[in-house]
Amino acid sequence: MAKGIIYVMTTVVPGLVKIGKTGTTNFEQRMYGLERNGYFNVTGLSRRFAIEVDDYDEKEQLLDEIFSKSRVPGSELFALDIDLVIQLLSSFEGIQMYPKTETKEESFDKATAEHRAHIESSLVPDGFYFLKRRLKKDGNKVWQAKMIARGGIFTVPTGECISMIEGAGLQDGVRQVRTNYTDENGIVIKDASFNSPSSAGSFVIGASCDGWVTWRNSDGDFIDQYRKRSSQEL
Repeated sequence: MAKGIIYVMTTVVPGLVKIGKTGTTNFEQRMYGLERNGYFNVTGLSRRFAIEVDDYDEKEQLLDEIFSKSRVPGSELFALDIDLVIQLLSSFEGIQMYPKTETKEESFDKATAEHRAHIESSLVPDGFYFLKRRLKKDGNKVWQAKMIARGGIFTVPTGECISMIEGAGLQDGVRQVRTNYTDENGIVIKDASFNSPSSAGSFVIGASCDGWVTWRNSDGDFIDQYRKRSSQEL
């Protein structure tokens, strides 16, 4: 049985992931090349999960069949929730190669929680939302920004201004978008889109945040009201 690694990576485009395979000894080199050079004219690739399995050719083919309707023709890109892919990969028998700081069980549980969070994000109505936050790390400067929600995707539009000082808990993926989508003055030079209001908030303030109690609607209410309203209706 041929043994190799199946991996999944996020891209700079929210909801677009790359699923691929590589030999065990080529994994680090393959990740380095993709993260540095991109793939299929898509940049910002970042490894999220990888597992070494037997019969990796057959297992990758199985994934291609399962997700065939979500595939970008002629590529290894798929319009999928990354956490659904991680849930499936972490259920395979094999050795988890990335992330090395988690067990397969921990990766599965984390992906399950993230998938639930994405479902919650879809509860936010399409429209404009606003952030106003005083940050100690910026000398108590008050930052304000606008976000556009559309179909569960949260976009900080071109022209907004973000904090350039980075604090605790900032995720690597958000940090990469901050680097690629802003100029030296913190001005957003290209619409920056995210799968959650928390990631959009972290992009602006430069540190981890709970987007549900960071972004407000035009009436001044936190967007957490939509999540609470949904649970009450259930």
